Amino acid sequence: MNTPVSLRIDFVSDIACPWCAVGLSALERALERLDGTVSAELHFQPFELNPQMGPEGEDVTEHLTRKYGSTSEQQAQIRETIRQRGAQEGFAFNAEGRGRIWNTFDAHRLLHWAGEEGAPGQQHALKKALLVAYHGRAENPSDAAVLLACVREVGLDEARARAILTGDDFADEVREREQFYTSHGIHSVPAVIINERHLISGGHPSESFEQALRQIAQQA
Repeated sequence: MNTPVSLRIDFVSDIACPWCAVGLSALERALERLDGTVSAELHFQPFELNPQMGPEGEDVTEHLTRKYGSTSEQQAQIRETIRQRGAQEGFAFNAEGRGRIWNTFDAHRLLHWAGEEGAPGQQHALKKALLVAYHGRAENPSDAAVLLACVREVGLDEARARAILTGDDFADEVREREQFYTSHGIHSVPAVIINERHLISGGHPSESFEQALRQIAQQA
């Protein structure tokens, strides 16, 4: 029996990004189909779409109109496209949308902590919980109560998480990681980096991820 090829996957993304939720679900489905062929070690890396977003957040329609010049009708069409793509990959978006755009820096600090100090798989589980909280239930991912609920859900140390949120632990590390990826040309997410060499950009269907991972594994 052949030993599965081990791949390192750095998933660069933001909680605020709906395509990141689609992309992660598609990647997970691809890896399920490659089980026995590919063994993946996932690392979730920070990227902020709106690093200057204030604590009050911003209405999502106003934000997208200001940032991209899109109309509410265009946004509704895009939202429906994303909802359908999410459904295809097993991610259920909130039918009414997100409501507001929020700052995600604290969420990234907790994800960094989970990757450094959590048990295997807990960073991945926290990432999923945060995406579901925001995109699935339209909860505020900058709210400490929401963040701590996600921490509890995946079995991480709530007291340690609370201490992180009330201080500035991992702030420098997150900013360093963000700077690393932007300085290496990552300006949109999701960005999926395989073995620190191969870049797959965007929320591709699971079939595309499967094909790409299979090809990379054969070359490894």
